[in-house]
Amino acid sequence: MIDDLAKDLLPVHGEGIDPRELARRDMQKSLPNRFYRQAAFERDGAAFALKLDDKSARTPGRNLLAVHDEKLAHVLAAEWNAQEKVIDPATMPLTRLLHSALDGVAREMESVAQDMAKYAGSDLMCYRAPDPASLAAEQAQAWDPVMNWMREAHGARFTLTEGVMFVEQSAEAIACVRRAIDALVGCDEASPLRLASLHVMTTLTGSALLALAVASRFIGAEAAWNAAHVDEDFQARHWGEDADAAARKARRWSEMEVAASVWG
Repeated sequence: MIDDLAKDLLPVHGEGIDPRELARRDMQKSLPNRFYRQAAFERDGAAFALKLDDKSARTPGRNLLAVHDEKLAHVLAAEWNAQEKVIDPATMPLTRLLHSALDGVAREMESVAQDMAKYAGSDLMCYRAPDPASLAAEQAQAWDPVMNWMREAHGARFTLTEGVMFVEQSAEAIACVRRAIDALVGCDEASPLRLASLHVMTTLTGSALLALAVASRFIGAEAAWNAAHVDEDFQARHWGEDADAAARKARRWSEMEVAASVWG
């Protein structure tokens, strides 16, 4: 039964991940029924492993579904206990993050770290609005402290530009970002989850620098989220907010919140 659930939560090992195909597949089948009475966790060495009744839960790749922080273990168990008649992966952001970390990122640590550092080459905060002046001022207020922190704490100097025309960043700046990633991720059993959470925050915000700032506790997750949406929020205040867009933003915030929780 647990194996069947794993297939519902993520593609099996070796299966191509096409988001549109996964969405169609999910729409064509019913969600799996809840088959366990209670989710809990127990210590397994340095980790806290999820237990569904008396059975250890595993990822689609057959890795033990476990975390190395007791607070996260409580969150993980709560996700599974919150499922009612069926198990809905859309309501389980930490479970999905762990599956990605243990089955995917753990096998591709170098390429994932490189991808995140590359992301900094076109970081959101380097592209400033030429006008209106009020938007430019909001961007500067939200983004300049993080840019200054990256320069002072990590020696990373980024070139800013107005508009959306690509500006190439120096190899030295990207190398500084990569060193910051490696220092935060470390090299132990919890490293895949730390790197996965960094990558998720980067893609959700459009900024590797914001992700690093959250992981380093320079700013909180909510402040980083607001900084990432300065432009969007400005437009919403002036032209109104689309209900569907607001719902999508709320779902993405839940992913951001969970990813940030990896760092305490």
